[in-house]
Amino acid sequence: CFFFFFFKQKTAYEMQRGLVGSEMCIRDRRRVHGIISLLMEQENKHMSYFTDLDYLLLRQGNLGPLYPGSSDVKMGLFNYAKVLVIGAGGLGCEILKDLALSGFTDITVIDMDTIDVTNLNRQFLFRPKDVGRYKAEVAAEFIKNRFPGVKIEWFKQKIQEMDMNFYEPFHIIIGGLDNVDARRWMNWQLHTMVKFDEDKKPIMSTVKPFIDGGTEGLLGQSRVIYPFISHCYECSLATMNDKKRYNICTLAETPRVPEHCIEYAYIKLWNEEKKIKFDKDSKEDMIWVYEKALKRAEAYGIQGVTYMLTMGVIKNIIPAVATTNAIIAASCVNEALKCGTGIAAHLENEMVYSGQTGTYGNTFQFETNPGCFVCKNRSLDVTLTASSKLEEFIGYLKAPPYNLKNPSISSNSGPLYMSAPKALEEELRPRLKMTLNQIKDEGQLSIKDQFIVTDAVIPQHLLFNVT
Repeated sequence: CFFFFFFKQKTAYEMQRGLVGSEMCIRDRRRVHGIISLLMEQENKHMSYFTDLDYLLLRQGNLGPLYPGSSDVKMGLFNYAKVLVIGAGGLGCEILKDLALSGFTDITVIDMDTIDVTNLNRQFLFRPKDVGRYKAEVAAEFIKNRFPGVKIEWFKQKIQEMDMNFYEPFHIIIGGLDNVDARRWMNWQLHTMVKFDEDKKPIMSTVKPFIDGGTEGLLGQSRVIYPFISHCYECSLATMNDKKRYNICTLAETPRVPEHCIEYAYIKLWNEEKKIKFDKDSKEDMIWVYEKALKRAEAYGIQGVTYMLTMGVIKNIIPAVATTNAIIAASCVNEALKCGTGIAAHLENEMVYSGQTGTYGNTFQFETNPGCFVCKNRSLDVTLTASSKLEEFIGYLKAPPYNLKNPSISSNSGPLYMSAPKALEEELRPRLKMTLNQIKDEGQLSIKDQFIVTDAVIPQHLLFNVT
């Protein structure tokens, strides 16, 4: 289990004992005692939220490793545990509320999104007056007002924009993310922060548990990742489901469901009639596809094409269920409490919830992938011949086990191909068709060079030894 190092902190009671014996005039003493009484009242009110935690923290436990019960652990949880919550959406709102009710009083939340009116049915920390404001800001305000003793900070940046110094102070990171790329980046970042001793074993004070939660309709999962100790997120990447796809012949000739009509309008009609890149964040583009799909559905007697369904198909949106969010958030915070106090053994290491036909949960231990290039520090070697083309190496990086999105490649002599910005990508694009010999003749590659690879899903570059 993961334990915090606790240090003594002055409480209102200690302040009172120190002031009683000091030489003060009666008037000043009364004034100070009035302030102390107010502080004690607030402290007592705040602590009253957590009386039920005494049954867990102050008594001997019988689950997992024997927990002796300790008031020091309780005070350490209240005063020194720092938790980072990534995401303040449907899952994040539940996580923040559960943390505040579970004794965590130093919380930071980061989310770049703003509140939309469609969020209000399940993201209960928000109100109609909050539409347009940052989720992290409003969520922090709500928690702070509801739980005066909780210190909570908020940030509106992308997690990729925060450097290692931002993540360093936190003891536990809880992810309420909605995409794979952000999870991969966070998983890698936490692994790069781990330091090792002389025996090449992780130094536990540098290991930060990553508790990852996710929901998909009536399905959900939570997992506990200890960098270089348990499996990592990259190890499980092969189990992810791809977006559902349809045969183009079905879309064109025999559409049977609303999704067929939407995909036809999106894939075929847009490219034929518009001939420009579709913007998934453009309301005008989305309405155009919706109207075309509706006409096609009417022609084939298919019902059910709606604007919301159109957005769901194109953006691969799965309707969120508040109950699933609540269950998974409770599991994540329960694991955070166990990791932070040692009252019980933490999850080993994944829980899957299925709510389609009832309430069913299953736990299992995800095995470490021996070939994982994140948690196994596997040497990165690639075999390329002089006639190999650079685009072949790009294809190699986009396939398992690396699964990169839009990699950029450099050598010690300079950039070979950059996926962004657009102007640079267009300038270097012809090199994709060139062989390594041709690039070498240009003076951009030598025999002893390594390939330096960067990508949006990894916080640091990869070095490949070319043979």
